[in-house]
Amino acid sequence: MRQLLFGCAYYDEYMPCERLQEDMKMMKDTGINTIRIAESTWSTYEPVPGVFDFSHVLRVLDAAETHGLQVIVGTPTYAIPSWMAKRHPDVLIDTVSGRKFYGKRQIMDITHPVFRFYAERIIRKLMEITANRLCVVGFQLDNETKYYNNVSANVQDAFIKHLRETFHDDLDAMNRAFGLDYWSNRIGAWEDFPDVRATINGSLASEFDKFRRTLVDEYLAWQASIVNEYRRKDQFVTQNFDLEWRGYSFGIQPQVNHLHAARCLSVASVDIYHPSQDKLTGAEIAFGGDLTRSLKKDNYYVMETTAQGYPGWLPYRGQLRLQAYSHLASGADSVLYWHWHTIHNSYETYWKGILSQDFEKNEIYEEAGRIGHEWQKIGSRLLHLKKQNRAAVLVSNEAYSALDHFRIDAVSGNPGKAGYNDVLRWMYDALYRMNIECDIIWPETEDLSQYDLVIVPALYSVSEETIRRLRDYVALGGTLVASFKTGFCNEFVKVWPDRQPHGLTDVFGISYSTFTFPENTGLSSSLLPAQGERASLFMECLNADRAEVLAGYDHPNWGRYAAVTRNRFGRGTAYYIGCMTSEAFLQAVYRLAIDGTGIKPCTVEWPLAVRRGTNRYGKKITYLLNYSWDNRNYVPTHDAVSLLDGKQITAGDTVAVGPWDVVILERK
Repeated sequence: MRQLLFGCAYYDEYMPCERLQEDMKMMKDTGINTIRIAESTWSTYEPVPGVFDFSHVLRVLDAAETHGLQVIVGTPTYAIPSWMAKRHPDVLIDTVSGRKFYGKRQIMDITHPVFRFYAERIIRKLMEITANRLCVVGFQLDNETKYYNNVSANVQDAFIKHLRETFHDDLDAMNRAFGLDYWSNRIGAWEDFPDVRATINGSLASEFDKFRRTLVDEYLAWQASIVNEYRRKDQFVTQNFDLEWRGYSFGIQPQVNHLHAARCLSVASVDIYHPSQDKLTGAEIAFGGDLTRSLKKDNYYVMETTAQGYPGWLPYRGQLRLQAYSHLASGADSVLYWHWHTIHNSYETYWKGILSQDFEKNEIYEEAGRIGHEWQKIGSRLLHLKKQNRAAVLVSNEAYSALDHFRIDAVSGNPGKAGYNDVLRWMYDALYRMNIECDIIWPETEDLSQYDLVIVPALYSVSEETIRRLRDYVALGGTLVASFKTGFCNEFVKVWPDRQPHGLTDVFGISYSTFTFPENTGLSSSLLPAQGERASLFMECLNADRAEVLAGYDHPNWGRYAAVTRNRFGRGTAYYIGCMTSEAFLQAVYRLAIDGTGIKPCTVEWPLAVRRGTNRYGKKITYLLNYSWDNRNYVPTHDAVSLLDGKQITAGDTVAVGPWDVVILERK
C-alpha cells in the first residue's frame, strides 16, 4: 500500500433508504479512501441454497470505482443463513450449555463438512465477481474467528485423534501426562474416552483448549488457500483478530493463538474497541497494536475500531483524532471504523458508527474529516512506521488456558475471577505508562538476545524448552522480570515435582513451596517506594536462597519471606515479583531493571504518551499523545519539524501538547 487506509465498514444491505451515491460523496468529502464490505450478509447473497444475488456487492463496487474508493471484501462465513441451520441443524455448535439456537453470529462448527461445503461455494462465488475489480485492494477472511467454545462430537473425535498422535497411541503415557488416575479418571481404552465437557482435570481441559485453537489455524489457512486461487499479487489477504472481551478489548484472545493463525496471512489485522471520555488511556490501542505488529514483525491494519460506539463511549472533542493517531503510533497502516452509519434495527441498534441514524453530519463526521484531510497531506510521512524496541513482553495462550481452569483467586466452591490477562495487563500497562515501548513475544520465540528487557507475566504453564531459552537469555546478559505464578506447571499443566519456580530457581536465586492470599500484608523496602504499599491478589512466600531482597512482606507472620528479589545469573540479571502490587511500585522495579541496559527512560510519563519509530524515508518520528484534560509539555533533544502544523522545532524548546491533542515530530 502506498497510502494510509482510512475508512469504515459499509453495508448497502442495511440501508433503510437509497443512500449509496450520497454516502460515497460524503466519504470522499471527509477524506475516507477505503470501505470494507460483504462479510456479514451471506443470507442476502444466497437467500436459498444455490441461488445467488450479489447485486448489493456489485453496485457498491461500481459506486466505489466511480468515486475513487478502495474496497476490502470480507468472506461472508461468520454468520450462516437460516436455511443452513434449518436443513442441517448439526452444523450448529454444541457447547457446555447445549446446542446453540439460530440467531446470533458465530454459532456454527467451523470444522463441519456441510458448513465447509457451503462456505467454500459462497467464497468462490464472491471471489469470482470481486477479485478482478481494480478497486478491490484486499480480502478479509471470515470475521474475528474463534472456536466458539465448540465441544461438538466431531471436534471431540478429532481431539482424541490428536491425543493418539501426540502420545504415539500410548494410553499409559497420556494418563501419566495428565494425571488421570485422580478421582478414577484414568482411561483404559481409546474407545472409552469420555466427553470432555464435564472433565475436572485442568490438564486435559487445557490440552483441549490448545487443540481447539489449532482448528482456527486450519480454518483460516483453508479459506486463505481458496482466496489465493483468485486474488491478484497486489491484493492482500488478512484476518481481523480480536482480543479478550471485557466490555472492550482487553488482553490476549483465549480462543486463538494469533501467532499461529497469522501464518497464512499476507498482513495481520486487528479490531480494537476501547472506552472513551475520561476512561480513554490509549493502553488498549497500544497493547492491541503491539501484539498485532509483532505477529509478522511488520505493519498491520486496524480493521475495526470505535467511532461513536456504545453511548458511554461517545468521544470528547479531539479524542477520535487522538485515537486515530494512537493507532498509527503503534505501527498501524490503517484505521477503519465500525461502521459508516448506525443501523436502524436489530442487535447493534445502539452501537453507533460515524453517522447516527439520521445520516446527518455531526461532530464525529467533522472530526473524521479533519483526520482524513491531514492524512491526505502528511500521510506519506506516517506510513509504514518501523520500530526497533529493546523491551518485550512474553504472552502465552497455554498459560491463559491453565489459569482459566485454576483461577488465581479460586477457592473451594468459588472458581474465582482473576486470570492470566489480569497479570498481563498489570505488567504491560505499567510499562506503557512509563513510555517504554515493547514488542510482544511468545514462548516459541527463539531469539531473545535482541531485547535488553523481557517481561514474563504469570507463565504458569511452560515447557522445558522455553525455560531453557529464558535461562540462556539471562546467562548471556539479558534482564528478565517475571511475576508470581511463573514456572509452576509443564506444558500439560502438571505441577513440576521440585522446587518452584521449576528450572529457574538458580536464575532468580529464590525458591518457594507455600503461597496464600495476602490479608493486611504490606511491603517493606529500603530500595523501593514501599510506603503504604500493599500486596494484593496473590503472594508467594519466597526464600531468598542467594538473591538480593528488594522488598519483603510487612506482616508479623510473613515478614520472614521475600516479596521482590534480584539476582545475578551469568552475565544477566533476573527479577522476581512474588505478589501483585500497585502500578507505581511495579514501575519502580522496572526502573531498577532497565538501569544499565540499552533502554533509556523517557523524560515524561503518561498521560503524555510518547511513541517512536522510523518512517519510510528513514526519518525518526515521535508521537506525543495527550490523554488528559491538562496541557502537557515535552522537550525534544533534536531539531525537528512538527508535521501537523509545519512548525520548526529546535532542540531544547518546550513543545506544548493540548488536552486530548497530538503532536508529531519528524527529526531533521
